[in-house]
Formats: sequence, C-alpha cells, structure tokens
Amino acid sequence: MISSDVHLEDHVGRDIPLRMIRQIVNDAFILLERVFAALYSPMGGPTIAPEKLLRAMLLQAFYSIRLSGFLMERLEYDLLFCWFVGFGIDDPA
Repeated sequence: MISSDVHLEDHVGRDIPLRMIRQIVNDAFILLERVFAALYSPMGGPTIAPEKLLRAMLLQAFYSIRLSGFLMERLEYDLLFCWFVGFGIDDPA
C-alpha cells in the first residue's frame, strides 16, 4: 500500500507519453491563469478548479471513457490519472 507521504511523481514512469502532454497542458494553463481566476465568483460554495476539470476531460477523451462515472472511478484508483489531473494520493476525486 502506498502511504500518503509518497509523491505520485515517483510512481509515474519517466517515458510515458502523458508526461509530454502534461507539460504542454501546464504551459497552456499558465497562459490561461488570469482567465480562470476571473471565472471564479467571490460568493458560493467550493467548486472544482477548471484546470483539474479540463485535465480530467482530456483523459476521458484520450482513453475513450464514455461516462463521467467511469472517469470518476478511474480517478479514485488509477495513480496515473490522479497524477495527470493534479490530485494527491489522499485527495478525493
């Protein structure tokens, strides 16, 4: 079992194609940071960060996951998916 003090980065292969894609996505989100910040309302409850939602949707397209429920399942147990989206080991999907 993986303890919560271990970083997901250590469990993702160095040569997987998602590493390059994740870097491209990271660079794009740096450019969009102000746009995303402007979308947040100062009122209301907690929300899903747009960056994480968009990353999850990319995985859904890359892996041909038809239903969002199946995507949520993968985010609960697949370390690669958690890493790509930006979740920690202990973070709920």
